[in-house]
Amino acid sequence: MRVKIVGSAAGGGFPQWNCNYRLSRAARAGVRGVYTRTQSSLAVSADATAWVLFNASPDIRQQIAQTPELQPAADAPLRSSPIKAVVLTNADVDHIAGLLSLRERQPFAIYATAQVLAALAANPIFGVLDPAVVPRRELPDGEFEICDAEGLGTGIRIEAFAVPGKVALFLEDASRPDANYGSEAGDTIAIRLAGRADRSLFYVPGCARVDSDLQRRLAGAACLLFDGTVYTDDEMTSAGVGQKTGQRMGHLAMSGESGSIASLASIDISRRIFVHINNTNPVLDGNSQEYAAVKAAGWDVAFDGMEIEL
Repeated sequence: MRVKIVGSAAGGGFPQWNCNYRLSRAARAGVRGVYTRTQSSLAVSADATAWVLFNASPDIRQQIAQTPELQPAADAPLRSSPIKAVVLTNADVDHIAGLLSLRERQPFAIYATAQVLAALAANPIFGVLDPAVVPRRELPDGEFEICDAEGLGTGIRIEAFAVPGKVALFLEDASRPDANYGSEAGDTIAIRLAGRADRSLFYVPGCARVDSDLQRRLAGAACLLFDGTVYTDDEMTSAGVGQKTGQRMGHLAMSGESGSIASLASIDISRRIFVHINNTNPVLDGNSQEYAAVKAAGWDVAFDGMEIEL
C-alpha cells in the first residue's frame, strides 16, 4: 500500500494568503528550511492505479497537478481520473471545499459520518455533485473495503472511529461565541488503514485530546499521522494573529504535559508524523528549537509529497 501526503498544512495552507506572520514571510522569501505546504489531504492506493483521497482540500486542483499518480493516465478515456473515492474526516472547510473542484460528472464515491453527510446535504452548493454519479455513503462500523462509485473494491481497507474534536466552524452558533463546541460523537473521526501482516497506519488530522481509547487503538501501530496544528495551545494569541486557542479550535497542542508528544510517549508506535500544521506553528521552520525538540522526541514533520509504504 502506498500512502502519499499531498497536503500537510492546516486550513489556509502555508503561507496563508493573507498572513504576514514571520513564518509566512520566510516561506515567501524562500528561506532555507521553511517550505510551502498545501492544505490537509492524504492519497492512498493498494495497486498504484486506483487512489482514494482522505479529505478534499481547497488546494485539490494544485495537489493533483503536483501528483502525477492522481492525473488521468496517458491511454485513459478523454474524461477519467484514478481518484475512486474520497473519505472525509470532518466537515471543516479545509477538508470538504475541494469536493466542489471535482464536480465535472466524474464518478467517485464519498464516504463520511452521518453528521458530515448531513452538513453536505444541508448546503445546496454540494448539489453540483450529482448523487447518481457521485454516491454518498455513510461510514459503517468496523473494518471494510472502500469501493468506487460502481461498487468495485479498491483494495483499501479502513476502519473509522470517533475521536475528541469539535463541530465545523460554519456549524457553530454565532450568537454563542463562548460556547463549547466540542464533540466526541462523530463530528471528527480518525482512520485506521489496514496494511499487510497487521501493519496499520492511523490518520488523525484533527484531535482535541488523547484519551484511553485512542491510546489503546494506537498501540502497535506501524505509523501514526497525527494532528500537529499548533505547538503550544496559546500559539495564535501569542503570535498576535487570532484570539482562539488550539483547544477552542478542537486541536491538541504538540507540547506541554497534556500535549500529544507527552500523551503518546509511552505508546508503541513505529513511526510518528505530525500533519495538519498551522501557519503559526514554529516547527514549520526546520532551523527552530521547536523543530529540533519534535525530532528529538521521535516525531517527523510532514511535508507535501512525503510517501509511506505499508
